[in-house]
Amino acid sequence: MGLVVQKYGGSSVADAEGIKRVAKRIVEAKKNGHQVVVVVSAMGDTTDELIDLAEQVSPMPAGREFDMLLTAGERISMALLAMAIKNLGHEAQSFTGSQAGVITDSVHNKARIIDVTPGRIRDSVDAGNIAIVAGFQGVSADKKDITTLGRGGSDTTAVALAAALDAEVCEIYTDVDGVFTADPRVVKKAKKIDWISFEDMLELAASGSKVLLHRCVEYARRYNIPIHVRSSFSGLQGTWVSSEPIEQGDKPVEQAIISGVAHDTSEAKITVVGVPDKPGEAAAIFRTISDAEINIDMIVQNVSAASTGLTDISFTLPKAEGRKAIDALEKNKHGIGFDSLRYDDQIGKISLVGAGMKTNPGVTADFFTALSDAGVNIELISTSEIRISVVTRADDVNEAVRAVHTAFGLDSDSDEAVVYGGTGR
Repeated sequence: MGLVVQKYGGSSVADAEGIKRVAKRIVEAKKNGHQVVVVVSAMGDTTDELIDLAEQVSPMPAGREFDMLLTAGERISMALLAMAIKNLGHEAQSFTGSQAGVITDSVHNKARIIDVTPGRIRDSVDAGNIAIVAGFQGVSADKKDITTLGRGGSDTTAVALAAALDAEVCEIYTDVDGVFTADPRVVKKAKKIDWISFEDMLELAASGSKVLLHRCVEYARRYNIPIHVRSSFSGLQGTWVSSEPIEQGDKPVEQAIISGVAHDTSEAKITVVGVPDKPGEAAAIFRTISDAEINIDMIVQNVSAASTGLTDISFTLPKAEGRKAIDALEKNKHGIGFDSLRYDDQIGKISLVGAGMKTNPGVTADFFTALSDAGVNIELISTSEIRISVVTRADDVNEAVRAVHTAFGLDSDSDEAVVYGGTGR
């Protein structure tokens, strides 16, 4: 038996009973002969409560101190979980992200892992302990400041440790039984996927699927670490995410033509109106956005009006970055030369994902027919080899997801999807 890394989300350790239930599952893995490293998130809504508290004290808290505050949640979880494991008669040691050797860049609140040096973790498990690591956090390489990895950062911590420790698998425990063909909160008849490729999972994660974070899947693909997404509330097999199909029983699991439907209502749309249609204008716009350290998603440029020589450029970005983007563009309005800006945060994105699109020409037509039949109007379109995404009104998103899900035969014969915790992480 080799080493396994297990990650437990906030809903799994939301209270004392949850922590004790998780401790029993961890001990069971240890009894089965595995070396076990555990990455744990903050309990329940602890992180949100800490954010609210910080905003009451300071409307714009300093990044360094904000990170120091937020990492307290995971430290509480790791210590309590280690206590619960010891109470079951097994040795456990807890480690902060910095003690575990998670080295990051210096960007507070959304740092990126640049290296993992898990010497203390390896020594601990080799000595027979279960190592409990606080997720979501690390230490900056240059200033040695505590940093946080942003929302969902515990998933990335777990995969990074699994890669550094050469683990057999990284198990991500959440409050659903695996990755489903759609969000089970929206589509009650969503099916659990037995196996999905890294590529399809990356597209689903980037398109709004909340079960796995995009950075986590990208890290796993880079180091070829199999991920097993499963529920901490049941003993059911979950979803395997890997480079090659895995075998369940006596035959391999094949990937479906369509893996699933994802949606995202956390984005906004900015339209830059009256942009001169000449070389360099788009570059100036997106250089301004880049300099403000804002990530964008979809981009559409309209056809230039012959009479004016002007065009409009629309793009989507996280709602949380909307104000910053508007301010940056307005500040550089003279240099870019546009007329005005339009901001719209009442939009939603629906994405259809599946490697089978490359060899099935009818997929695009069926997708748009399903949206049309549901009375959903499309504002933006973006595609890749294995994904089609559209932007619609936010109010239409749920109906659109259900319509597309049904049109592609993804509905289960029964209400299969169960959400145990309620948050999806």
